[in-house]
Amino acid sequence: MEYTHLGRLALKVSRLCLGTMNFNPPFVSQEDSFAIMDAALEAGINFFDTANVYGFYYSESQSGLTEEIIGRWLAQNPARRRQIVLATKVYGKMGEAPNDQGLSAYHIRQACEDSLRRLQTDHIDLYQMHHVDRHAPWEEVWQAMETLIQQGKVIYVGSSNFGARHIARAQCAAAQRNLLGLVSEQSLYNLLDRQVELEALPACREYGMGFLPWSPLKSGMLAGVLQKSADQGRQTLETWMPELIEKRRAALQGYEDLCRQLGEAPALVGLAWLLHQPGVTAPIIGPRSVEQLHSSLR
Repeated sequence: MEYTHLGRLALKVSRLCLGTMNFNPPFVSQEDSFAIMDAALEAGINFFDTANVYGFYYSESQSGLTEEIIGRWLAQNPARRRQIVLATKVYGKMGEAPNDQGLSAYHIRQACEDSLRRLQTDHIDLYQMHHVDRHAPWEEVWQAMETLIQQGKVIYVGSSNFGARHIARAQCAAAQRNLLGLVSEQSLYNLLDRQVELEALPACREYGMGFLPWSPLKSGMLAGVLQKSADQGRQTLETWMPELIEKRRAALQGYEDLCRQLGEAPALVGLAWLLHQPGVTAPIIGPRSVEQLHSSLR
């Protein structure tokens, strides 16, 4: 496994980040989730990403389930905690009360405590704001984050789904408090979704932030979806895929033709392309099996 610095930090992370959004039934069982994390750690992947809301696919009341699964895995062998850089997120709706979501200092504090409990750890290495909260002034957000850092509950703070202007505002507000500020941004980025190249990715390079692409294969669209649908039938596709395939068929056909010429699997080509883009730290892969994980390593 290759490692790189997370943006301007001395911290080193693997060039692939293990995404865990699928770690909940009916997608991936706890047993299979444990096997995937075991295999990732054995392969040298030391960067694990999750979020407090993950688990909601099974039931809206199950937000937090994925963090619980990771926590049980860590509890099996406490030494694992020192081997990984653990990232989670705050923002999403975690209850029915008015302050059970967003980036108020009130919610950030409670959400952090809840994540620590579910993850069965005493600190979060990278605490990411899952979305921009336009109602939360940066003075309030950074005050809450600064308190968590002083308490030793959070080491670094990152963002997710932020635009360039939000990144700039966050960094300016952090500088006024003499804080390190945002160290990374996690955004949608793949061969079909390249909007971040206009502003967000250049902003991250300017501020020395790591960049973590999510959905690097467009939920399987860049994993040879045309060939798979031809071989296995339309019924094997996600319900939203057929319409998008028709809209992007020419691009997808050209892409899969190129991959055949290269003699490489489309999923590998898509990941390799991301790994070679300036400013990209680690694409976030979301394997649903050990086999899918291993196929990404090459």
